[in-house]
Amino acid sequence: MNGSDTVLDLGAYLRRIDYRGPLDPTLPVLQALHHAHATHIPFENLDLMLGRPIRVDLPSLQAKLVQARRGGYCFEQNTLLAAVLRAIGFEVDILLARVRRGAQRVLPRTHMVLQVHVGGERWLADVGFGADGLLRPAPLDPLGEVQSLPWVHRVVPEEPGLRVMQSLVDDAWMDLYAFTLEPQHAVDVEMSNHYVSTHPDSRFVQTLTAQRVAVDARYVLRNRDLTIDRGIDIETRHLASRDDVLQVLDELFGLPLPADAPLRTPE
Repeated sequence: MNGSDTVLDLGAYLRRIDYRGPLDPTLPVLQALHHAHATHIPFENLDLMLGRPIRVDLPSLQAKLVQARRGGYCFEQNTLLAAVLRAIGFEVDILLARVRRGAQRVLPRTHMVLQVHVGGERWLADVGFGADGLLRPAPLDPLGEVQSLPWVHRVVPEEPGLRVMQSLVDDAWMDLYAFTLEPQHAVDVEMSNHYVSTHPDSRFVQTLTAQRVAVDARYVLRNRDLTIDRGIDIETRHLASRDDVLQVLDELFGLPLPADAPLRTPE
C-alpha cells in the first residue's frame, strides 16, 4: 500500500456515488463504478472562476469531490477514480491525451484518462470528459463500441501506437481525443494540470464550465449558455444574469454557491 492509498476513504466515496454493489476487481464492477461516478459527480471548473487553484493530490480531491460534494475536471475526476480502482485491486495506468474536439491545431496533452487491466483485457476508463464523455468504459482489447443509448462511443486505431476516442454525432464519427498507451506518472499529471489551470490560453481559465451526465440527458453550461441534450432534441438558452447562473448551478448541477461568491460569469 502506498501513501496515496492510506488517505482514501472508500466508504465515503461509495456513498458519494450511491454505489452499493460488490467490490471485486471484475469487469461488471468496473462498469458499475464508472457509471455511478459519471452520473453523480459533475464536471466543472468553478474553482478557477472563483480565483482558487486546482489541486490534484488525493486528500484535496476527497475534501472537494467527496466531502464538499463538488465536481471537477479530468485530472481531479480520474485521479480520484484511479485511487478507488487501485484500492479495490484493479491494475490502472494513467494516460494523457490530446483533445481534438473543436481543435483547429494540435493541442498539448491536457486530458487524463485511465487504462484498466481486467482479466487479461484492457479498458479505457474516463469520467472526466464532461457531457461528451463515457458513461461506461470502452474496450481496448479488442477495440469496439460502447453504447449508452442514444450515445455511442468507440476507440479506433490511427497511426501506429495512436488511438482515437470518437463519438457518434448525426450518423458521423467525431474525434474527441487521441492518446497512446504509454503510462504516465503523477508528476506528468501535475505539469498538465498546471498548464490547464493557469495558462491564459487554456479554455478552462477563460470559460466557466459545468456539465452533468444523466441516463436520459446531458447538461452543459458554458459561461451563460445552457444546453440540455436529450439525444432526440436539444434545448438551448442564454442566462441573462449572474443570479440565473447561480440558480442553474444549484438546481441542475447540484453545485450551490453563496449569493456573494466571487464567481466570474463571462457573457
